[in-house]
Amino acid sequence: MNLRDNMSTLELVLNMLVEATTTEISKRKEPETFAENIEIARAGGKVAGDARKAVETQTGVPVITSQNAAQLNQVVTDMIKGVVSDGIDKPDADK
Repeated sequence: MNLRDNMSTLELVLNMLVEATTTEISKRKEPETFAENIEIARAGGKVAGDARKAVETQTGVPVITSQNAAQLNQVVTDMIKGVVSDGIDKPDADK
């Protein structure tokens, strides 16, 4: 199951905006340290956050609903359980 399967159209678009914006900022600033990368990721997230707030102001409807958040939480929980069970069931490749 993919996290994006449980996102609304607006959530998908905002997620793509974060990714594209962060990539462009990173290309321009060429970060060299982890701290610089964090700063760039936050800047990309701020752009999408500002866009989300503008959409919500114009429509009067929240982009991220409790239903979407609950669905996303279940997907993440299922993924974690899958990783844990995969780790238990599979032998260590280094041995």
